[in-house]
Amino acid sequence: MGKLILVPTPIGNLSDMTFRAVEVLKEVDFILAEDTRKSGKLLKHFSIETPMVSHHQHNEHQTTEKITGRLKNGETAALISDAGTPAISDPGFLLTRECLARDIEVSTLPGATAFVPALVNSGLPNNRFVFEGFLPAKKGRKTRLEFLAEEERSIIFYESPYKILKTLQHLSKYFGEERKASISREISKLHEENIQGTLKELYGHFSTQKPRGEFVLIVEGKTTA
Repeated sequence: MGKLILVPTPIGNLSDMTFRAVEVLKEVDFILAEDTRKSGKLLKHFSIETPMVSHHQHNEHQTTEKITGRLKNGETAALISDAGTPAISDPGFLLTRECLARDIEVSTLPGATAFVPALVNSGLPNNRFVFEGFLPAKKGRKTRLEFLAEEERSIIFYESPYKILKTLQHLSKYFGEERKASISREISKLHEENIQGTLKELYGHFSTQKPRGEFVLIVEGKTTA
């Protein structure tokens, strides 16, 4: 019986790659990569020559059967995403679930993920929090925001630079524009930025400066009297 290993990769600075991650990627029989071209640059940097197999959100339903078959036959595989920990708003859940259902061993290495440093850096309560990821694009968005408006724990969102202003507008509408929040973008990269303020202030900031990079938005939970 083989094994599936989920391996986090750097979200920015390549120096964040762990020694163990490099060792595992060199030792497995094949690597499942979200984008083989992007991951190829990472593997080349660390002199990793293990063959890659494409595994992303558009083909994971089709490739899972073949992959689990290879693992059943004794091969070992590492799953990586473009950045961060696989299965956190990235492919990985379906394959992990199927492996466990077939009694194939699964392990996950500790490593980079964007929301942890963003949460710790926010200055907002982090003893209890909820990870929401990306909000629904259209259908269900209003219902989800109305539900989350009553959440008392800190809420973590992911957002793209193209939708951050609209998301801040929607959050201001349903949560109140004075709700405290924090935005982290380009985490561990050269132009990393962490900004704290109200939802209104954050919207004002990115209205005057073009949003760039991937965003992690932390919003304070609803306070009770």
